[in-house]
Amino acid sequence: MYPDAIAQLDLGANGLPYGIPIHPNLVHLTLGLFIIGIAFDIVGVFFVFEKPIFKYLAIPATRSNLFDVGWYNMLAAAIITFFTVAAGFYEIMLVDNPPDIDSAWGLSSMETMLWHGVGGVFLLTLIVAMTIWRGFQRYVWRNDTSRQVQWSYLLAGLVIMFLMYLHGTLGAQLAAEFGVHNTAGHLLRLGQNPDIVLR
Repeated sequence: MYPDAIAQLDLGANGLPYGIPIHPNLVHLTLGLFIIGIAFDIVGVFFVFEKPIFKYLAIPATRSNLFDVGWYNMLAAAIITFFTVAAGFYEIMLVDNPPDIDSAWGLSSMETMLWHGVGGVFLLTLIVAMTIWRGFQRYVWRNDTSRQVQWSYLLAGLVIMFLMYLHGTLGAQLAAEFGVHNTAGHLLRLGQNPDIVLR
């Protein structure tokens, strides 16, 4: 944002015009939806081996129900991730010059923000592509088979989970090491005691 526009905002101790950062909360929603989507598809693929366990535990699960959960979670992840990335870019524009130190990965705060921003757009693209791929498997390519997903789809999902881990580590470094939108970190940089101010 432009400096005069930022000056007009009533920024709190976390450097945002609201008390709790939105981006980290949406990140966890994106992660949960994506991971559950892939996990239920994996359970659905191996359903023939798990069916006796479900029966023994009196869980009325069917293979199609497991794939339904996988599909709807993946669809929700794709939708939510647009808001996650948008909130991330809004909040990153409000960053107030983090300290001139390097992260555990040897990156400066600006490099970390750049990689985190680019990575967010890249992951959004991958999640949307996975959702489209999943939709084609569900409604076109494999709609007449009991196993809705391909092995390559599940492998791609696991690779994306690893990329999410790396990407999330960059975000965690921004908050923990650089104090970006971290209320306690910001107060400490100002020389104030967070215990007293936040009570």
